[in-house]
This record gives sequence, C-alpha cells and structure tokens, in this order.
Amino acid sequence: MSRGFVAQYAAEAALQTPGVAGLHTSNIVLLKESVGALHEGKGVKVDFHEGNEEMVAITVYPIVYFGNIIPEVAWNLQEQVKSDVEKYTGLMVEAVHVHVKGVVTGEGDKK
Repeated sequence: MSRGFVAQYAAEAALQTPGVAGLHTSNIVLLKESVGALHEGKGVKVDFHEGNEEMVAITVYPIVYFGNIIPEVAWNLQEQVKSDVEKYTGLMVEAVHVHVKGVVTGEGDKK
C-alpha cells in the first residue's frame, strides 16, 4: 500500500474533524505541484513501521479555527484519523502526531 493512498485517507479524516480549518501544505508539495506533479494527502506525513509494513505512524499538520480548544481538536483529530485509516486500509495505526501549524478566524465549529 502506498504512502499517498494512506495519506489521502488521513487527510480526508482530518478535514472532517470539527475545528479543523484545513491542512498546512509544505513548500516541497507546492514545488511539486508547480511542476505538474500530483501530491496526495497534503498536510499529512505517513511513515511505515520498519520491519512491519502493516503498522504506520501518521503526522498531521492542521490549521485550527480560532475559538476552539486546541488540545480537544488535536485529540479528536487523532481519534478520527486512527479510526478511518484502520477502517479503510486495514493497517494498524501506531501513532497519530498532531503539529498545529496555525490558527485562523472564520466560520467553523467553535466551542
């Protein structure tokens, strides 16, 4: 199973999490896209466990809506990503790391 395939499921799950405005796209992804290369799972990094291709660690780089409690959003994001990736890929998610890259104002699920 490819990293891009897993990253795409993780990105979709992250974007469905209440309080998440979007995912941060790295400069490398922007460079790839500028030359016409397609990059799946923007804002997500997937690492397969060394020695066990059935386990993955996922890192997500969300941008959160202002007014939300960031630890709660991060917890919900971890749960959503883990659940969806395991459900749709059959892989075991070893960890979901969340690195909040920013906070934006605007519409969203505010608490």
